[in-house]
Parts: sequence; structure tokens; C-alpha cells
Amino acid sequence: MTPDQFRACLDSLRWTQRGLASALLCDERMVRRWGTGAMNIPAPIAVWLTRLANAHDANPVPDWRTRAR
Repeated sequence: MTPDQFRACLDSLRWTQRGLASALLCDERMVRRWGTGAMNIPAPIAVWLTRLANAHDANPVPDWRTRAR
């Protein structure tokens, strides 16, 4: 996973790097390094993020503001 793909997954999920670090119980600096490419993103994290982003994209928030007719 490239840093651009990493950031795109986070954008899709509406997560911040800080939020991801909190979810993973890891240091924010490590997640920032993934985002800049200074450190490789571990394969299990890349697969997990990709799956989550794909699921999120396939199931958008419903438009609950319109009334059923």
C-alpha cells in the first residue's frame, strides 16, 4: 500500500491518523510515518484498511432526510 492509498482509505473511512493510532493502540508517530512513506505500512494493516474502506464505499450512509412515499 502506498502512502496515497493509505490516506485515501482513511479519507474514505473518515478517520484521522490520530484516530487510527488510537484504534490500533499504537504511537501516532508511526501512523504519521506510514502516511508520509517514511515507514512501510504492515501488510495486515494495509489489507484490513482496504477491506474496511471498500465495505464503507459499498455501503454509504443512507439519505435519511427524504420521506418515504
